[in-house]
Amino acid sequence: MAGDDPREEPENPFKGTPLENLFGQMGPGQVDLSAIFGQMQRMFEPHEGSVNYRLATDTARQKLAASGPDPSPGSTKQGAVDDAVRLAEMWLDRATDLPSGVTSAAAWSRAEWIESTMDRWKVLVEPIASNVVSSMGDALPQEAQAMAGPFMAMLTQAGGAMFGQQVGQGIGELATEVLSSTDIGLPMGPDGVAALLPHNIAAFAEGLDHTEADALLYVALRECAHQRLYAHAPWLRTAIIDAVTEFGRGSRLDTESIEEKMRSIDPGRPDAIAEAMEGGLFEPETTPEQQHAKERLELLLALAEGWVDEVVGQATADTMPSAVSLGEAMRRRRVTAGPAEQTFAALVGLELRPRRLRDATTLFSALRDRDGVEARDRVWSHPDLLPDVTDLDDPLGYSERHGDGDFDAALGQLLDDEAGRDEES
Repeated sequence: MAGDDPREEPENPFKGTPLENLFGQMGPGQVDLSAIFGQMQRMFEPHEGSVNYRLATDTARQKLAASGPDPSPGSTKQGAVDDAVRLAEMWLDRATDLPSGVTSAAAWSRAEWIESTMDRWKVLVEPIASNVVSSMGDALPQEAQAMAGPFMAMLTQAGGAMFGQQVGQGIGELATEVLSSTDIGLPMGPDGVAALLPHNIAAFAEGLDHTEADALLYVALRECAHQRLYAHAPWLRTAIIDAVTEFGRGSRLDTESIEEKMRSIDPGRPDAIAEAMEGGLFEPETTPEQQHAKERLELLLALAEGWVDEVVGQATADTMPSAVSLGEAMRRRRVTAGPAEQTFAALVGLELRPRRLRDATTLFSALRDRDGVEARDRVWSHPDLLPDVTDLDDPLGYSERHGDGDFDAALGQLLDDEAGRDEES
């Protein structure tokens, strides 16, 4: 009878799954769950939620440590950031009617950026991770699930750890390039804190025909403009998270791709799994169900970035000649997979289209030219008044179709409808 002979090689409990090849490479007689999980002891530590965020943070720090020096900004750098933020706020007051959203300024190291933004990463990553991690168990055939039995919970823990390691790799890489707390398109730090990374800004300024001080001021302008926008329209952050959540609900694991990558993993080499994570081992594949959420997220981020580009351009038009070329450097950075593109491609499975950002900037410029600063900023008065994708295809036509009077009437109707619903409830 099968299984009675002690010399018989035990059957791999993950036979027919993407994990079969990895565990099968351990040799005859070694497909022992205790041995397997002993090798991955750190990956099975208890954690709440779908991702081991402690492991993600540790992985990000390790990735950062291997990338080069990360000096902590001293009092001189902090003073330079304070001065840049103060000047940026003064200039922005002349360019937009939206009030300041900044309560303090901070100079962060790369490591401080990781620590200070991790809570926000959890909100963005969790919708994707929860679906992907649950899919790992669902991907097992019924026979394998029955054989794994009580170890299914441990498999889920392992999935959360694996996803956490992949998230940590992405965040650690991103930490070497981000310039501020809003560099990916939405505030990732504490509310009201305008945070800049002087070491990364200095690296960004290298090769440009402008001083590090100019680059610092330009990044401060963008940071403070983002802070104003999200403070004025708090629903914008919620809308972005909702789009990510909707995208996450439709995510699916590409089990064939995972199986192919598993074949190349050497279980005897400790770095092999980490390298697989960095290569996107558990990156979800895009499904048709996610298309609406993807387009919505791309639109929201494009509009936010387009408004910031327009406002910063106006704030610096007569006071900072270097802003034009610094702005072009920022746009080139986007086109070559900047922080926003890298982040959502690696962690959320989204690739943003840079051309949408330029279209959004043109749209807001056209609104200002036609009806003034107030009309441009009033777009953010209500989520239902935002331009849509077709408007980005015809940004100049949008300003013609939404004249000042038409916009006021639409906003008034929306507010009346909401007031009516409140009274009924």
